[in-house]
This record gives sequence, C-alpha cells and structure tokens, in this order.
Amino acid sequence: MLAQPPSGLPRRSRRLPNQRWQIHPAKPQLVNQLTAANKLSPIVNQLLVNRGIETPAQAEIFINPETLDLPSPLEVFPDLAVSVELLEQAIASQAKIAICGDYDADGMTSTALLLRSLRWLGAQVDYAIPSRMQEGYGINKRIVEEFHSEGVQIILTVDNGIAAIEPIARARELGLNVIVTDHHDIPPTLPPANAILNPKLIPESSPYWGLAGVGVAYILAICLAQKLGQLKGLVKPLLELFTLGTIADLAPLIGVNRRWLKRGLRLLPQSQLLGIQALIQVSGVQGSGDTGGNINPKSKIQNPKSLKPDDIGFRLGPRINAIGRIGDPQIVIDLLTTDDAGIALERAMQCEQINARRQQLCEEIEREAIAYVESSHAMFLQDDRVLLVVQPNWHHGVIGIVASRLVERYGVPVFIGTYEDEHHIRGSARSIPEFNVFDALEFCRDLLGKFGGHKAAGGFSLPAENLEALRSRLIQFANSCLQPEHLKPLLNIDTQTNLDRLNLQLYQQLDTLHPCGIENPEPVFWTPNVKVIDQQIVGKGHIKLTVTQEKDLSVEKHNNTSVQMKAIAWRWREYFPLPPRLDIAYRLRENTWNGNTNIELELIGVRLPNQPRILFPLIQTSNTIPFEYKQRCYTCGVFPTANSLELRIKNSEGKVLAIESGNLTGLLGNSRKDATQIDLFQPHYYDLIQTAIQALETAKKPMCD
Repeated sequence: MLAQPPSGLPRRSRRLPNQRWQIHPAKPQLVNQLTAANKLSPIVNQLLVNRGIETPAQAEIFINPETLDLPSPLEVFPDLAVSVELLEQAIASQAKIAICGDYDADGMTSTALLLRSLRWLGAQVDYAIPSRMQEGYGINKRIVEEFHSEGVQIILTVDNGIAAIEPIARARELGLNVIVTDHHDIPPTLPPANAILNPKLIPESSPYWGLAGVGVAYILAICLAQKLGQLKGLVKPLLELFTLGTIADLAPLIGVNRRWLKRGLRLLPQSQLLGIQALIQVSGVQGSGDTGGNINPKSKIQNPKSLKPDDIGFRLGPRINAIGRIGDPQIVIDLLTTDDAGIALERAMQCEQINARRQQLCEEIEREAIAYVESSHAMFLQDDRVLLVVQPNWHHGVIGIVASRLVERYGVPVFIGTYEDEHHIRGSARSIPEFNVFDALEFCRDLLGKFGGHKAAGGFSLPAENLEALRSRLIQFANSCLQPEHLKPLLNIDTQTNLDRLNLQLYQQLDTLHPCGIENPEPVFWTPNVKVIDQQIVGKGHIKLTVTQEKDLSVEKHNNTSVQMKAIAWRWREYFPLPPRLDIAYRLRENTWNGNTNIELELIGVRLPNQPRILFPLIQTSNTIPFEYKQRCYTCGVFPTANSLELRIKNSEGKVLAIESGNLTGLLGNSRKDATQIDLFQPHYYDLIQTAIQALETAKKPMCD
C-alpha cells in the first residue's frame, strides 16, 4: 500500500474526538467596563462575563465572596428555629438522637459532620446508613423500626428524606420526632416531618439555594452550637467537612458555597481532623505532582498553600465515594470522626485500597461495555440516539461511572444496568444536555420498578423480561427530542487566545475565579491552527506533546516568532498520532519540575483547522516527477478533473493518492471505484504530500532509478 501508519503505532478507532464546540461570544464592551474597574486581564473579565457577571459590583462579590450580603439562615429557612429547639431539648434531656445518612460523599460527610457536632454539644447520638446494594437510597421502614426499638426519640435525616413519605409517617406513628435535612428536588407531597430543611424550598435567588446536603447539615450544626454558646473550636473542623462534601457532591460553586469553600480550602492542607490528614497523606495530594516522571492526571499540585476543588474532587472525593459504592460506609464515618491517629491512618488506607479496586472494576466494566457496544450497537447509534447496555456480573456500585465514560465516548444518553438476579435488572443513566433522564424514565414508567433522578442522571430497576421493550421505548423517546447534530459530546469553550498570552501572570489571575466547579466551570481556552512539533505515548495511554503557534507563517523558516508549549491529553491513545495541524481546546495547568514552574496545556478537545489546507501549485504538469520519501520511490503530478485539478501521488505498487487543492481529505486506491477516503492530516500522509509538493515546486532531478 501507499501509506501505512508508522511501524508500531496503534490505529485509531476514530480520527479525532467526536465533539461539537460551543464558544462563548465575545462581549468587548462589558469586558472593557470590568477591566477598567478591577484592572484584571481582559481574558479574565471575559471569563467573568461568560459566567453571567456584567457589573463591577457583581464582579467584586464573585472575586471576594466575603463581601456578599448574607442574611441569617434563621431568617431564610422557616423550620430552622424549630429544628434547633427540638435538638436543644433532646440534648438537655439526654434523649437519644439518630442520624440516617446516605452512602455517597455528601451523605457520609453530612453524617460525620452532625455526629461530630452533636457529640461536641453533649448529645446522645448514633447513626445508620442504608445498604446501597440491598436497600438503595434513603431512610426506610426497617431503619425506622430499628431506631424505635433502640429508644431513639429524634430521627435526623441528612442528604435524604424529602421524598420518604411512608417511612417518616411510620416514625411519627411510633411517636418519634423527625427532622429532614435534604437538598434534593421537592416532590408533590412533603413527608409529615416535624421540620424540613431544604434549600429547594426557599427562593432560587437566595445565596443558600445551591447548598448540598452537607451544607444544610453545617447550617443546622452551627446554629445549634450558637444557641448553646458552644461554637468556639467547632467551626473549623465542620467547615472542612462542608468543603469536602460540597465539592465531592458537585454542588454549584456560587453564593454561600463559594464563600465558605474559599475558607475551607485554606484550612484543608493543615486540617485539624486526623482523618482528613491521613486521607491527604495516603492519596498523595501533596506529592510532587510533576509531569516530568510518571504521568498522573490526578496529581496536579505541588505542596500547595491551599487545595483547589479539583484536587479535592479528583483525589479525596473519589476515595470517600468508593466506600459507598463498593465498601462499608462505616469506614468513612470512622475516618472523619475519630480522634485516634492510628484509626485514622488505618481507615484512610482502607479508602485507598477500596478506591483502587473501584478503579479496576471501572476499567474492566468499561472495556466489556465498549466491546459489547462496538459488536452490537455502535452502527445503530445515529438511528437509535440512545444506548442501553445490560450485562450480568457487573458491580452496580460503579456502573454509573462507566455510563458517564460511555456518554463521553459515544455522545448519546446511556442507560447501563446489570442483573441483580435472573429476573431483575438494576441500572444507572447519564445524559447529554438535550436529553432529560427523568422525563425518559417517566415515559417508561409502566416498564420499570423503582426509578428516580433528574435531567442529567438517574437510577432505575425493571423486570428482566421488559428489557427489550425498554430499549424500544427509550429509542422512541430519544428520537422525539434529539437531532443528529446533538449526538456529539458538547464542549463549552470560554474564549480564544494565543499561546504567547499564556503565562504565569495570567494563571495567577485565574485564581480569582476559584473555586471552580458546577455553574463556575474551570476556564477552557482555544487556539487555532497550532503545529504539533512532537508527540509520544506516556503512562497509561496519555499523549504528551509540544505545540507551537506561528504569528506569521511566512516567517516560519526563521523560527523567531513561534511560541512553544508542552501539553498533555489524558487517555487519548486511540487518537495517536494527532495530525500536525490542529485547533486545540484546553485548560491551563501549573507544572513544577526541578525548581522551575511553567504553564502547560491540558488538552480536552481538538479539531482540524480551517487553515491551512493542503495547497499545491494549480498548474498542470506535462510529466510525472519522481521523488523519494522515507527511502521509498514515488511519482507525482498535477492532472485535470471534471471540476478542477488534483495532485496524484503513486507508489511503486501502483496505488494512487489523489488530492484536490484546499481539501482536508483525499482518495487512496488503485482506482476511484475502490478508493478509500483518508485524512490528509495524518502525519504520514501530510509529510508525504509536502515532500511531493516540494518536488513539484523545485523540479529536482529524479532521486530514484
């Protein structure tokens, strides 16, 4: 054949990531107004505008959330005073209090937070967390009955309970008082609790509206401690737990969340909690974090003065969540409530081990799921517009993570499940912006057992006999709301910038946007038409590369106007090698190696540039011109077609590569009838074409016999 990929390099299953780019529009007038007021870079102010900030006053609150006018929670939450009074009375009478938590990071940190605070305040308190595998989410009648038999007088739910009408009704029948603290969406009917604390019950304009479950627990604990005059010494450890849970739960990082997180992130590196100290130690958050040796996408900081949210989310959060997925939540509760350094280290090591097992399970299931999809469903995705994958012997606790990876890979909503037994299936769903998971599950209500969720994610169960009917119903729903153009992962990009503007000063100014997360995403930049100088596979399938951007292609030969930057693309082995010319989308990363600090790029998207294209002299040649490329002989010439001229390159076996000037693709084959369309920007083809064009331009003497 004319052109084989270089020896030893894997073929890509896809040419480039399957993405659609959505770039925020530039708003120079608003940017100029903010720049005049705050003296920050116009790039940073464009980022602020992209996040809905349009006035200097709004920018000031965002940059410095301590200036936020924050009302007392007692004025905002109608049932907060009642909740405080009930707990105060219980502590005074030594009535038994029981916490019903949840098995995710938010639920477990909420449980630990209230255990710590109530014990600090002298309460008799215990807790229970339902089994993920046997019982599923939220308080249930079994837990209520057990609490009652143990003499509990007050049940305090955290991160659950807002929809638990029957269990809470049963608790009230048994004479128990119930306080619900939750942050999930409000159902049509509220449970008959004594008090309900939920930010979804207050106006959306409130700075408290975006609280996670741990945020509601934090407010309750702080207000109770204030009432009892025992706040001193309690705020900092509770703020650390608030920070850990809020970020791990992907709560919106706006309003009071932003204010309290900035405080908490400053505390975490020097945590007062032995469990967090141990978790930081075993997770390697404060390791070297360089990319000069072993590449690790999760290790990004170098002995920081304060942790950034992504460090919490990528390192500490998953270790806690892993316990809820495949381990015993008591491990995390012990970790976050113990005052024994030995126990703290032991529990942190258990978290580390279980998280490693969680990672292994995810990789195994992802491989099996991809193999199944490629063999059975990939060719139908454009028609089906949704993916339903069900296989036996998968661990239910991790299939939601795999669903997210499949969404990223295939660009369609994913419903994934496994068999609980031969007659029942349990699953998770993850979505794309244009598809509402909860509405889809509601559309399939008659085929399902239990289900729940929201627009972006959900969970469900069903009789195994309904599986194919569910597949048909989901396809019907997907085709009613999705168009073919939706079936690519959406990449939101903030602004275009040139590589020569990416420096430490800009990176430091970007700190004004932190903490970043939901509703305040980490900035994403793009740069057009960069040149890939070198690239290699490192670690577990990452691409490490160097890119450059020339200000003027005409002076490229002088090599005096280009800017070079290092970049990493995590888990992009299947796209290797990348084409030599690309538009790139990326985040910025600080890398310190051998005492030197530099800014590097973390690639999250690429596409072929609009320019340059494959161009060659539009002059028909009378003869073919021989040339040599990589010790092989070829001939080339420019020949007329029905509409234009095309460059044809023939190898010694008679196979021809045909390219029209300005195109991004060409035809390869022995004839047009059997020709295959190929990407001209694959390194081998691109370099071959450039050598042929040079031969045409210089009309050198033949190099081969």
